[in-house]
Amino acid sequence: MSATHGAATLAVERPWLRHYGAVPARLSYPDATLYTMVAASAARAPTAIAWDFFDTRASYRALLAQIDRCADALATLGLRAGQRLLIAMPTTPQGVIAFYAANKLGAVAALIHPLSSSEEIGQALDATGARIVLTLDALYPHIAAAQPRLPLQHIVLARIGDYLSPLKRLVFWWRKGRMMATLPPDPRIRHWRALLHELHLPQPMAKRNGHDPAAILFSGGTTGLPKGIVLSNAAIIAEGMQAAAWGRIDAGDSILAILPIFHGFGLGVCVNAALMAGGTTILVPQFDAAQVARLLRRKRPSLLVGVPTLFEALSRDPTLARTDLSFLRAAFCGADTLPRPVKERFEALVRDNGGNVRLMEGYGLTEAVTAIMAMPMDSYREGSIGLPFPDMLAKICVAGTDTPVPICEEGEICIAGPALMLGYLDDPEATAATLRRHGDGRLWLHSGDLGRQDADGYFYFSVRLKRMIKSSGFNVYPAQVEAVLLRHPLVAQACVIGVPDPAQIERVQAVVVLAEPQRANEQTAQALIAWCREHLIKWSCPRDIIFRDSLPKTRVGKIDYRAVHDDVTGQRQT
Repeated sequence: MSATHGAATLAVERPWLRHYGAVPARLSYPDATLYTMVAASAARAPTAIAWDFFDTRASYRALLAQIDRCADALATLGLRAGQRLLIAMPTTPQGVIAFYAANKLGAVAALIHPLSSSEEIGQALDATGARIVLTLDALYPHIAAAQPRLPLQHIVLARIGDYLSPLKRLVFWWRKGRMMATLPPDPRIRHWRALLHELHLPQPMAKRNGHDPAAILFSGGTTGLPKGIVLSNAAIIAEGMQAAAWGRIDAGDSILAILPIFHGFGLGVCVNAALMAGGTTILVPQFDAAQVARLLRRKRPSLLVGVPTLFEALSRDPTLARTDLSFLRAAFCGADTLPRPVKERFEALVRDNGGNVRLMEGYGLTEAVTAIMAMPMDSYREGSIGLPFPDMLAKICVAGTDTPVPICEEGEICIAGPALMLGYLDDPEATAATLRRHGDGRLWLHSGDLGRQDADGYFYFSVRLKRMIKSSGFNVYPAQVEAVLLRHPLVAQACVIGVPDPAQIERVQAVVVLAEPQRANEQTAQALIAWCREHLIKWSCPRDIIFRDSLPKTRVGKIDYRAVHDDVTGQRQT
């Protein structure tokens, strides 16, 4: 194929390339593992700062030594190549170190929300077969109460104070640590700090390549039920390189890692992309707008990534109204739809304080690690989710098929490229329904989201085909919440929907038919909410309960959740 013919083919297949500016159309991806990529950063700049955690910092040389030491310790506990390590941690040094340590051993890290309920932890353990868990000491009761089919062998307990200065450690203990319950005797407990200070047999790097699995993240899949998404080294590396090229992340840059590491954006961009580029990831263990504002003032990061609720809170923070924000080079909003007023307020805040950045919105899904398209740094189109990243393809098809729709018409967003998942964990049927070979020979991911593409290659998101609620940037799966409600003896039917909320974007709302309708009162509503809190992470719990005598059904007899949503929100379809 001639160069001219190749360029013409790209122009037809990828019309968005002419809007790329300085971003390369193609990248060269190494056949490597995540561990070797971080090791390469350490070799290039051993004294550069890799992570910052409340003023405790580690150079790349120190980070690599921490990863090696952790790998030795995990191997002593019995972690081997091909096995799984469950990490239930906020964004802290321990979670990051353990993630890369497992990768060195050829093991796979499965990451879940640290505040998961015991039931959810048990489900994750059963799904992954993990026998070793890393979590915070404060969260031990949830781990201990889990009842997986295979008993846990080791519970590694970390403390927030493990990587704090002595003074900060004392302050944290006084504020929170001293109120924690004493841990009971449990032979499975190993304390992170003591474990890593012990002598262990040095472990060689496992023989693995880019196509081997590296991580399991949990999302809703196309059915709306939580599924393990298996991501390869190659996919996470590719997505990180693409995001770094798009956002111009380089050595010397720093990024606030506000999004959690169990989230594809938090792990893939805020941590991994930064470390592969040789930048600094500033670890933030808990979302708190006031704390983020303080970190912005003190750390002066070059990149800021968050969810809409964060940018809304920052735009109203009075301290930032008096802070020089010229250090910000880029800001990206992920995990949820960005309302235009939030974008405008944040951009005005930065502009009024010496900066000049646009709050960039994009699109992604965990089945492709995280973001795979975004608005270009130097242009803007109203309502668009942007252009595909280098080497990623996107097209709009008739839902559930490989038939393209005409330009500007609505259909299902389909994605191809090096960032795609290996598949759903132990679920070949769901994998085959989502990853499909099209007539062009490529493997395409059917997103389950509706959107459209304009003639210039800009994409626009419409609505999710799959049922999922985005509440404060977190995925909530209605089928999971409904299953919990239906286990309560008072509940005959349940439908969970997302309703608009000014603070959370979407609020989890449950609509319930009781087995005993006469008990429809506030006391019963609070009892059902408390029941959900016993079995679900707090983000998934309904904020209130609406009682109905019956729920609308579809023609095949299923509860019509769209009709329920329209009823609750006062909408009526014409």
